[in-house]
Amino acid sequence: MTTWTTRPESPADVPAVRDINLAAFPTPEEARIVEALRADPGAWIDGLSFLALAPDGTPVGYALLTRCQVGGRPALALAPCAVVPSAQRTGAGSAAIRAALEAARAQGENLVVVLGHATYYPRFGFVPASRFGIRAPFDVPDEAMMALALDPDAPVPSGTIRYPAAFGV
Repeated sequence: MTTWTTRPESPADVPAVRDINLAAFPTPEEARIVEALRADPGAWIDGLSFLALAPDGTPVGYALLTRCQVGGRPALALAPCAVVPSAQRTGAGSAAIRAALEAARAQGENLVVVLGHATYYPRFGFVPASRFGIRAPFDVPDEAMMALALDPDAPVPSGTIRYPAAFGV
């Protein structure tokens, strides 16, 4: 079993992040989205873009949290999450996601939304967003639009998610 090291993205990691997204997805769309988010000061939050590193230090996994809005209140969107094919199903993606969520919690963030596999994201505490009265701005199965309250004692906004322009929705 590999023990994954994680760390925030640095400026020198931009090419590696692009390579991870290009390798993990069938089109370059996710890599383009990351670049657009990085260029958007209203979406990008320093310290919430995380890499999972192989034992030799090579970046192989990636998780990004950026600013979105829910019902006009600040929240975070988890996307994309990517792992190079040779490291998929080894825990690299989970390590990057957990590190990003912990960093968000440490920065005082509370609400994170994700559109993804209903069997994968609950391991991090995500539940259907509808339980919080949160809706996607497009049609999506209820179980695929999920939310996580990082501080269960803090209020969670409800309403429709407004994603950064880079997502194109």
